[in-house]
Amino acid sequence: MGLIDDADIEQLLEKTAKRIDQKIEEYIPRSYRRDSLIFRLNPPRYEPDLEALNKAISEPTWEFLDRGGKRWRPVLFLLVLEALGGDPEKYFDFALISEIIHNGTLIADDIEDSSEFRRGKPCTYKMFGLDVAVNVSDSLFFLPMSVLIKNKHMVPLDKASKLYEIFVQEMTNLSFGQAMDIAWHKGLASHDVTEDQYLQMCVYKTGTLARMAARMAAVLAGADDEVVEKMGRFAECIGVSFQIRDDILDVVGEEFARGKGGLGMDITEGKRSLMIIHALRRADADDKKRLTSILMMHTADENLRKEAINIIKKYGSVNYAKKVAEKLKRESLNEAEKILPPSKSKDRLIALANYLVERKM
Repeated sequence: MGLIDDADIEQLLEKTAKRIDQKIEEYIPRSYRRDSLIFRLNPPRYEPDLEALNKAISEPTWEFLDRGGKRWRPVLFLLVLEALGGDPEKYFDFALISEIIHNGTLIADDIEDSSEFRRGKPCTYKMFGLDVAVNVSDSLFFLPMSVLIKNKHMVPLDKASKLYEIFVQEMTNLSFGQAMDIAWHKGLASHDVTEDQYLQMCVYKTGTLARMAARMAAVLAGADDEVVEKMGRFAECIGVSFQIRDDILDVVGEEFARGKGGLGMDITEGKRSLMIIHALRRADADDKKRLTSILMMHTADENLRKEAINIIKKYGSVNYAKKVAEKLKRESLNEAEKILPPSKSKDRLIALANYLVERKM
């Protein structure tokens, strides 16, 4: 197999993103009409107010989706499916599920974190109101399962049941991960957060949609239960590594942080990242007290955020987080090597994992 580099992966992501957005429009149109797919799948009894649906669902949804995003979860889904012998064209619609849900979680996260910006623009709840944003987020959690309804003719009942089971499991995991994250940055948990607890939060919160994509892909490819779960763990490791990389870029990635409001926005939110946990464990009493104090302030003051970042760097916590992310990535690749036969899609999966963990943005 030829070498696949970052440029190849970026091209694949860009090409797939365009197709994914076009496909999303079938399920969540930019403008609802009486003959829209959702009404054919779920016919209204009386008369839906199309203007209301467009103003309160379509417009805010597409304003957010049009901001971009890597759309790497659909690519992960399609590559896993192909690597296991499935037909990515036949099941292309199913690649939407994790991506649509992911965008719903971002809108919800911004509300729960009282964030100001997302991808360089005001958060959805800032633009459209809290009530609209909450409802849009909810709709994005459930609308994508319309894919299963539309394509039920090609999915045997046992596979459909397994897909729904995965959906329920992973959506529950999402809520557990978010609960842990919220409790920590609000100071509801009285104890010091451990590294294992942080990793479990990431497994629940960030690992879950990658795991959902890979497990669904494996089911549709006809893999047995053991392979389904192993591919889920492979994707989970990528998702957790991706989250750790996000945390790192929040404190050292100038370009990455620009679209979020500057370096250290996780400090403003009081997040307990792996770096924070490591620094608090290693710091002397004064630094630990000061870092904890800044986190509890939820301050937007740039100087205080820089002070916290300097404490994090002082104890080698950024490099420690990089090593953990690299270790998790290696574990995921080892998992893939054991399961998947040689193929171009397998090579692309490995290249995608490397790209996501080593990215600058």
